[in-house]
Amino acid sequence: MNITAETGIGIISVYAQLTPVDAGDFSQIDIQGMMKFNTSQYEINGLGNLSVMTSGMAGMQMISLVVTPFEKNMPLMSADFIINGEDVKALVEFYDLVADRNTAEYTGVLDAARELVGRYSGLDDFAAERRWYSDLISVALHKTGKTDNELLDKMFSDIIRCYMEKAAELPVLSTEEKARKLALTQEYADALVSKGGVSTDVFKKFLGEDKTKKFFNKVFFGIENRK
Repeated sequence: MNITAETGIGIISVYAQLTPVDAGDFSQIDIQGMMKFNTSQYEINGLGNLSVMTSGMAGMQMISLVVTPFEKNMPLMSADFIINGEDVKALVEFYDLVADRNTAEYTGVLDAARELVGRYSGLDDFAAERRWYSDLISVALHKTGKTDNELLDKMFSDIIRCYMEKAAELPVLSTEEKARKLALTQEYADALVSKGGVSTDVFKKFLGEDKTKKFFNKVFFGIENRK
């Protein structure tokens, strides 16, 4: 299985300069000895924030990449791959944190993502739990398979490559547009903490609400660095 954080970071770096950001106390998050998350943060030049989280224990491995765009009219991309023994579960979701979902440029991004989803229709789907934020997800892949399935490796790389290719085509937002994008992202991050989410609930339980909010603002979405 060749799904690694380094693979995703390498693909992104082909399209944009990556500058490491110090994640501080959140570089390693210990969930009461049950699981340790190693966290890396990067500034994607001309686009936004990249957070990468990895964890591994007793045959289980998790890789999570979140690209939060602030400078272009792109959806937020969240890609989680969970490897448990020979079983793999992939959750990739594109969130519409944009002021206008109907521009030609934005619909072009979503069309490219949907075309990519179609390429992997042969992989098995699984039903993701519906949450309050489900209506914000315009395109999603919820796939499952085995570690020897080369299509899962290819899907991981293709998703990130597709996203970055479309980002490279778009113009930089105006100052006013960037401010609106930042506000929408902040609203989403605040709602995650207040209303909860699958992974958010875990962080809130063990880190507490205030520390979870700080983690989201500083590292996971990189909002704090934009203010």
